[in-house]
Amino acid sequence: MESPAQAEAYARADFSTPHQRFVELFGEKFPGLALAGAVLDLGCGPGDVALRFARAYPHCTVHGVDGSPAMLAAASVCHQRHPGLQDRVHLFEGLLPQATLPLDRYHAVICNSLLHHLPDPAVLWASVVRWAAPGAPVFVVDLRRPPSAEEARRLTDCYAAGEPAVLQHDFYHSLLSAFEPGEIRAQLEAGGLGHLHVETPSDRHVVIWGNR
Repeated sequence: MESPAQAEAYARADFSTPHQRFVELFGEKFPGLALAGAVLDLGCGPGDVALRFARAYPHCTVHGVDGSPAMLAAASVCHQRHPGLQDRVHLFEGLLPQATLPLDRYHAVICNSLLHHLPDPAVLWASVVRWAAPGAPVFVVDLRRPPSAEEARRLTDCYAAGEPAVLQHDFYHSLLSAFEPGEIRAQLEAGGLGHLHVETPSDRHVVIWGNR
């Protein structure tokens, strides 16, 4: 997502409900976790999830990495919604898995809606292996591919009808680009992460979680 107009549309869109639900789901999968230290957000976009995560876990810092300069340039919009967190949330430009980050290992790795953007899904799982410390919580949420283009259109009409045309277009094509749970299980096995859980909490999402 390298278009400034596209990035700005995403930054200004109201994703408060799904992004907050991402943070809540993390808490449900890792109940009672007194998370401290550094958290890595892979494919952070303009940083709304990273900021919400930092607010929910006040003893951690969050490093976000994204390959789109336009997305990172739009981060100021999200920072305005979450004042007072700039000193604990830092976003970096870089392409996975070659990105250069401040730390070698992180106390947790999170990722929201990156997997379906990657031409090679192994890149995400290799990045988890590279940066997650032993025992670190790993939490990934992504779209899951519906059984047909017709179902993808129905889901788009159901969940994105009120969004700008660019977001509707991207949501529809993201659904078609996403992976089925069985495909994700195979990716995890190939990447040495076969012990992670794969669950489908809704008609359009998949959650991958567990400890490194």
